[in-house]
Amino acid sequence: MSTAKNPPPASQVHSEEHLGVLMRSLIVIERAGNKLPHPFWLFLGLALIVMILSAVASAMGASAVNPATGEDVVAVNQFGAESLRELVANSVTNYVTFPALGLVLVVLFGVAVAEQSGLIPALMKAALRSASPRWVTLIVALVGSAASMASDAAYMIVIPLGGIAFKAVGRNPIIGCAVAYAATSGGYSAAPFVNSLDAILGGLSTSAAQIVDGSYVVTPVANLYFNFMSMFVVAFAVTLVTELLLNKRGEQLTVDEDSDDGVEDHEDFARGASATEKRGMIAALIAMVLGIILVIVLALPQESFLRDVDGGFGPESGLMAGIAAIVGVGFFVLGIAYGVVTGSIRTWETVPNMMAEGVRPFVQVMVLFFAASQFLAVFKASSLGEIFAIKGAEFFQSVEAGPFLILLGGSVLVGMGALLITSGTGLWTLLSVILVPMFMLLGISPETTQAMYRIGDSTFNIVSPMSPYFIMILGFVQRYKKDAGIGTLLSLTIPLSIAMWICWTAFFFAWWALGIPWGPGSPIDYAP
Repeated sequence: MSTAKNPPPASQVHSEEHLGVLMRSLIVIERAGNKLPHPFWLFLGLALIVMILSAVASAMGASAVNPATGEDVVAVNQFGAESLRELVANSVTNYVTFPALGLVLVVLFGVAVAEQSGLIPALMKAALRSASPRWVTLIVALVGSAASMASDAAYMIVIPLGGIAFKAVGRNPIIGCAVAYAATSGGYSAAPFVNSLDAILGGLSTSAAQIVDGSYVVTPVANLYFNFMSMFVVAFAVTLVTELLLNKRGEQLTVDEDSDDGVEDHEDFARGASATEKRGMIAALIAMVLGIILVIVLALPQESFLRDVDGGFGPESGLMAGIAAIVGVGFFVLGIAYGVVTGSIRTWETVPNMMAEGVRPFVQVMVLFFAASQFLAVFKASSLGEIFAIKGAEFFQSVEAGPFLILLGGSVLVGMGALLITSGTGLWTLLSVILVPMFMLLGISPETTQAMYRIGDSTFNIVSPMSPYFIMILGFVQRYKKDAGIGTLLSLTIPLSIAMWICWTAFFFAWWALGIPWGPGSPIDYAP
């Protein structure tokens, strides 16, 4: 597969006077966002700002009354001798106990084996090969939405395959790339299985919730039911706007006759799964069925270690508390079953090497977690987050803003933030410490706030030129149309983004109004 060079600046692709107001606005956002420092320095800088604000707030006697406990919450000067002593002494502890760190690593170890063995790419290709001209859009959208189990590798797999699948049925491959990108990026939070993102968001939400309630835990399966159904909502929205609008747009986008569209990729796609790959997928399916049966059998006894002390499956049960490890082991076993049958795993030494290779792309995230953990530690210790949440909740109560308007406004706020900070974990690290405790004091559960966050972040990301994957899809599109630029791509992703946000938000409020749990043991409301 060929790779394209980074595209020229937007001003060289389209003169700004020929672009619409919205596209010019996005270019302004791109330029402003590019001036932001690396997230590592951003979080360390924010930690310093919090320390300065805490000193000012402490000197002014800033405080608030926690309505849940009736206790006074007073701002704590983080430049005080005791605060600095705790920060230095606990810097390592802050990092190693950062909730998202261990959860994401455990899940990634298993997913890495499934990906490196070839199981996940084989499943995606098998799903797309079955696409007929009539259903190709829906199938590509569903595969893209479900592809988050492959983490960031999903982009490299699904986007080119989307273009190939569309071209194979006589449709514009550029539209196929756009559909695959929108479903993969926009639907990153709409997945049928628990993935690394669920572990990260759950860990961050737990840290934020404990500002108000020290015992509150948001598990990786907190939004499982909602995520599963959201996969179909995202696929429906993408299919709807593609069939009604983008196909017409595709007629205006002429594919270059000499396009470098990856002949080898087309041949590999057309060949279908080999007999060995089919045997490997059957072996993985058998392993999955046996694994599910084993978990059910182990969970049946009333005193099972997978249950809690009351014999149920609440947040403190072995099943829910250990879901990250169970999911990680599940992917681990499926990957080994596939790899042994297909020959991608020939020795036991191969498995830990696969785990290390699969985790490598996330090393930067682990570095970012160090800065984020220190920021969160300082923010919690200062009590500014709790004071801000209490004052914010009091303001919303004074203006009698209902939960609907609060959640809708929160989704828009998240979307605006996603245009500048395209790292979903980085943005939630910033916003969770404000939104989660504030909404808890208004009776909205952390699981509800997290579900709302997923929508705003995922759907707005696909129109942000700051995203590294935005540039990557442009490279894939330029394989078919060399003069395609940022304006070309925005003309495709903006309608997809709007459609996904409207459909997904409507689905969110319908789910919320019906009072359906977001996931196992995940309530809609919170009682302070």
